[in-house]
Amino acid sequence: MSDEQTGKTPNTSEPRAATGSGRRIVASTHLVSERAAELSEFEFGLIIAGHAFNRWMVRCMSAAGYPDLNPMDVIILHTVNNKARDKKLADICFVLNVEDTHVVNYALKRLEERGLVIRTKKGKEVFFLATDAGRDACMRYRAVREECLIEACVAMGIDLRAVGALSGQLRALSGLYGQGARAASVLYE
Repeated sequence: MSDEQTGKTPNTSEPRAATGSGRRIVASTHLVSERAAELSEFEFGLIIAGHAFNRWMVRCMSAAGYPDLNPMDVIILHTVNNKARDKKLADICFVLNVEDTHVVNYALKRLEERGLVIRTKKGKEVFFLATDAGRDACMRYRAVREECLIEACVAMGIDLRAVGALSGQLRALSGLYGQGARAASVLYE
């Protein structure tokens, strides 16, 4: 079988790396599986998109008037504010797929210190709810998002229905990565 048929670079055991002409863009060519090179492309895209999205959240929230929040703080604030219902720590962790409750708890404390979230007790249960200032911060974030992001998507002609379909695939892949993480923990620890 020729190198062209196997997808390998001549005289190496590494698959090709770039797109379009059969070449792939990947972060770690040593991890590329010949059975699923597209997954390596996805992972690299996810890394780049993750960093861009984190930067976006911080700068959008800064433009909304809260320059001292980190990406986790922003995500937690939006999650707590979602549907205007109080939420337990475990529920927030579950929705965001965060195993380390300490990370979420620390973000909640930071948000409380800034007056964006309040903590209440109902019996033995602790709940979190966005304050008026927290809801206002989310609405200001939304306004900045509308102006700086949504308008750009529309202007570029991005098919938002396709983005919606992609989000479904992303959730499915997230489940597979979660399952893989559990399997690796059981099999190799």
